[in-house]
Amino acid sequence: MAPHFSLALSRREFLGGIIGAVALNALPGSAGGFGGVAEKAHPFVAYQFPKDFLWGAATASYQVEGAWNVDGKGESIWDRFSHTVGMVKGAETGDVACDSYHRYKEDVAIAKKLNLKSYRFSISWPRIQADGTGKPNPKGLDYYKRLTDELNAAKIRPLATLYHWDLPQALEDKGGWPNRDMAKYFADYCEMVVKELGDRVNDWCIFNEPWVFTMLGYAWGTHAPAKKDFEAFLRASHVVNLAQGAAFRAIKGVNAKLKVGTAYSVSYCQPATHSQADRKAAARADALGNVWFLQPAMKGTYPEAFVGGNPLDKMDVKTGDMELVKVPLDFFGMNYYTRTIIAAAEPNQNRPGVDLSDSGGNDGPKTDMGWEIWPDGFYELLMRISREYKSTPMEITENGASYLDGPDAHGKIPDTRRVQYLRGYLSALGRAMKDGANVRGYHCWSLLDNFEWAEGYTQRFGLAYVDFRDQRRMIKESGEWYGKLAETGNLK
Repeated sequence: MAPHFSLALSRREFLGGIIGAVALNALPGSAGGFGGVAEKAHPFVAYQFPKDFLWGAATASYQVEGAWNVDGKGESIWDRFSHTVGMVKGAETGDVACDSYHRYKEDVAIAKKLNLKSYRFSISWPRIQADGTGKPNPKGLDYYKRLTDELNAAKIRPLATLYHWDLPQALEDKGGWPNRDMAKYFADYCEMVVKELGDRVNDWCIFNEPWVFTMLGYAWGTHAPAKKDFEAFLRASHVVNLAQGAAFRAIKGVNAKLKVGTAYSVSYCQPATHSQADRKAAARADALGNVWFLQPAMKGTYPEAFVGGNPLDKMDVKTGDMELVKVPLDFFGMNYYTRTIIAAAEPNQNRPGVDLSDSGGNDGPKTDMGWEIWPDGFYELLMRISREYKSTPMEITENGASYLDGPDAHGKIPDTRRVQYLRGYLSALGRAMKDGANVRGYHCWSLLDNFEWAEGYTQRFGLAYVDFRDQRRMIKESGEWYGKLAETGNLK
């Protein structure tokens, strides 16, 4: 992870660098619609969450599992990327990460101690199919059966994500996500996994942050597979939407009662000024950064994100495709971290049709990633999505902050700043729910400090501290606080 507009962009800078502009000096923050600036942030408000609210935490396979080449697992694009000199800070890799492949029982025990009702994890595609096709690897499937059995025994709901970025390298060698054949490969993989795990897992996310892995992976090259081709992003984004539709149908074909959604990266896109130009730019930024993969599924259309119309020819949209991408998702996952300030700008040859520049806000305090804390943006984004898709429930599938607090002389990890961060964003969530937002669960990112993609091990988002020298886990002060909240639902 990295601050906005640094050279090493992260998975959560889904809007910052990918839309690809020169950073602006942020103007004062907004708390409403696309209407311009507001004078101050909304104060903290206490909230009693419903008894059946799903308190959870999230992880991802490449970030925690390790065991990168054991028991028949194939090479992923992130194995290749992290093993390439200069791609990851400190020349770190996910070869071991948190060693959760061997220590998953410890991780589930932490989740249980924190009174969690839901655990979001992802399945490593190359652990199931080493080259992305063919028969499944029994040892890979067995690992996820053991993990989900452990979760179910602890009365923690497994929420499985089928793709959290670790594409089999063999499929990237065949063209990766810009290749239309990927939709079938992916649907076959999803069907295979769900047939094996569908008796243990009822709730499924198809993708994690499709906007991020297509844009950062194919347009900007800061994430695997490190391509720098804007048209490759355009093709990849459409293929991913085709794959989303195909996977949904494949999963429902196994068991129509399973609940299927996708976890989308979202950011409140706030106009830099009251000007009409900035407001229109913010609306297009929202279209490209927030609903580019949601609207096609729910409405069968792409939102208007580009000046002069969406480049459907360069996206390789064919007759009948939009009927294939349209599927009635059972829920939306929302991954939210910070707001983005949007201003109108001139398009250029590197980003044709994108007429905006963007930056992070500067009105609120900053996390150790340098990201502004501004919960009002979270509220506004939730209300906007809720108004447009009233009948579909949402889950917050990621929200959290990096702070580098470590153990003190007594072996405790006091991280009061993370507690205050969570209080602020959960207050905004409670306010949105009170005002009608249909949100049924919240997953803190992350259960554990882990491998943070291009940032390596330089950032810590966990509720539990991990000493990467010996893999010792220690629950932080924020974890203890979150565990009490999960037990009572009483935010105060």
